[in-house]
Amino acid sequence: MKRILFFAVIFSGFFYSQEKDSLDLNKNSDSVKIPAKKERMKLIDDVVITGTIKPVSKSKSPVNVEIYSQKFFQKNPTPSVFEAIAMVNGVQPQLNCSVCNTGDIHINGLEGPYTMILIDGMPIVSSLSTVYGLSGIPNSLIERIEVVKGPASSLYGSEAMGGVINIITKNALTAPKLSVNLMTTTWAENNLDLSTKFNVGKNAASLLSLNYFTFNEKIDQNKDDFTDAALQNRISVFNKWNFKRKENRMASFALRYLYEDRFGGEMQWNKSHRGGVEVYGESIYTNRVEVFGMYQLPVKEQIFTQFSYNYHDQNSFYGNTPYEALQKVAFAQTYWDKKLGNHDFILGLTFKKTFYDDNTPGTLGSDEVTNQPMKSPIFGTFIQDQWEINEKNTVLLGYRLDYDKIHHSVHSPRFAWKFSPNPYHTFRFNFGTGFRVVNLFTEDHAALTGSREVVIQSNLQPEKSINGNLNYVWKIPVGDRLVNVDASAFYTYFSNKIVGDFDSQPDKIIYDNLNGYGISRGASMNIDFSFSFPLSVNLGVTYLDVYQKFDDEREKSRQLHAPKWSGTYNLTYKFKSNLAIDFTGQFYGPMRLPVLPNDYRPEYSPLYSVANIQVSKAFDSGFEVYCGVKNLFNFTPRDPLMRPFDPFDNNVNDPINNPNNYTFDTTYGYAPMQRIRGFLGVKYNLK
Repeated sequence: MKRILFFAVIFSGFFYSQEKDSLDLNKNSDSVKIPAKKERMKLIDDVVITGTIKPVSKSKSPVNVEIYSQKFFQKNPTPSVFEAIAMVNGVQPQLNCSVCNTGDIHINGLEGPYTMILIDGMPIVSSLSTVYGLSGIPNSLIERIEVVKGPASSLYGSEAMGGVINIITKNALTAPKLSVNLMTTTWAENNLDLSTKFNVGKNAASLLSLNYFTFNEKIDQNKDDFTDAALQNRISVFNKWNFKRKENRMASFALRYLYEDRFGGEMQWNKSHRGGVEVYGESIYTNRVEVFGMYQLPVKEQIFTQFSYNYHDQNSFYGNTPYEALQKVAFAQTYWDKKLGNHDFILGLTFKKTFYDDNTPGTLGSDEVTNQPMKSPIFGTFIQDQWEINEKNTVLLGYRLDYDKIHHSVHSPRFAWKFSPNPYHTFRFNFGTGFRVVNLFTEDHAALTGSREVVIQSNLQPEKSINGNLNYVWKIPVGDRLVNVDASAFYTYFSNKIVGDFDSQPDKIIYDNLNGYGISRGASMNIDFSFSFPLSVNLGVTYLDVYQKFDDEREKSRQLHAPKWSGTYNLTYKFKSNLAIDFTGQFYGPMRLPVLPNDYRPEYSPLYSVANIQVSKAFDSGFEVYCGVKNLFNFTPRDPLMRPFDPFDNNVNDPINNPNNYTFDTTYGYAPMQRIRGFLGVKYNLK
């Protein structure tokens, strides 16, 4: 394998970056500059949407919203949101399978299903697509990403128990006329982003975007006869329309199509082996359609209607275990935004209908013979009052009521309080509840791999939670600049938590409601500072204590794949000639892994870091060239697969060669198997 060698200075230390875009200031500015003492009160402010469903100044929002621009993610170029989001402190993309490399996104130690992922405020990514659709969202669509860590149930539904990731797509009215981004790596991963903007008359603009990603090299550097990274052929087509209307009323419409062919497995596998018992492979075909939009009614009052629909068809085999699933989700929401004095009210109605069908026991009727697809209409209403008591205190009160025929009424109250004694200190406290119905086969990839038998111990009851979050933001003037400190502490208590027992029997996963309670608590801190010379140094650290406590046991059980310590780091140096060097990465402390009885593999992963370095050069003509190295420290997990030489467990009962009854297992992997590799890319933007 040929490699491109890049030489750079590696700085010691770990750094975190939270690149911000301001709607009122120059977007190319990387630092907060305060030209005079009198101007220190005029701090750069951002407009955010996710915390309160409407545009609001970030400094005035009682909900702490973290903003990440596309420019921030370009410091470590990746082909999809799933990989890029790892740069955010406290947000962990977790691989759930060492063969097909599917995964989900954890916030503050809570598993992927507790994270609600929105596109332009719409719940596009849910259930089936939380496992199989995240890698299909290309970075080229992103204008910015807003992250809310902690409860957001009163606005976005009770399933937003861990937090919300809102992907804001580009506005066709302001997007570049032409944008091209082509990147390749020394592993032959090729990614193309192509978009164009055109006007239709004076009042409409359309953005057409194409993303194509291909990786077809079977690479086995650890010599276990399995592909180190899943092969992928993926195409995504996106079209968005924005309209100019009287009195700046909003109107937009977008649709996206995704197709992906993904494979991971034995090196000698080909399409003829799909679903067979001779050569093991995990082959996944995904067809997905998304439609979403917003329309502001032509009346004096501020009344908005949002709608979305997604169609997700899954055709896959895990060895000789088939998994075919179809999911259709329709969503509509209308809300009224009304300001009365110091009170800012939002009153809304929602409707969501989900159709889901598959070939697993999850959709069997009570007779365990008849197929019974899930059809679950949910009606909801919510009200929110953001009360600005005075310049220092703002209170947010929210309440949501959802109703469906199975669980009837679900109540989700919400409370938030912001206290700012002056512009340099801000305290925020958030409280809320959560309620979640678990769909094992759509949310837990381990239930589908075929390496273990799934056992549902009882009639699973919905999970419930109580959440709290305390945030402190400190802006420290240093000369004509600011040191930004953002610290949070969070606590979540679960009852009826559904857990998978990987330990009792090595060939089974046993799901049941926890006879006890679950706790997710911890703290995080972000610090960033830009020096007077063109160097910015940033750091993010998160501490987690996530566990379950069974009523009949004294010891608590630590959650799988939740490292106690983790963090992100970012160092950027810019030269006068538009040349920049970015050093980025993440570090993870030991995390508990799903080991088997008498397993020869360690129960906890080692401390490791995945670092990347990039050198980029921008030209006045609109071109930019960038290159670098990924996984600079060349870290890969050891023994990600158990018994890769017997994936169908044909000889698992051999008392001589397998006295411990080890079985083929794909769930141990905790990090990508891709070793150090170079990348090279070129971008062009025509304004």
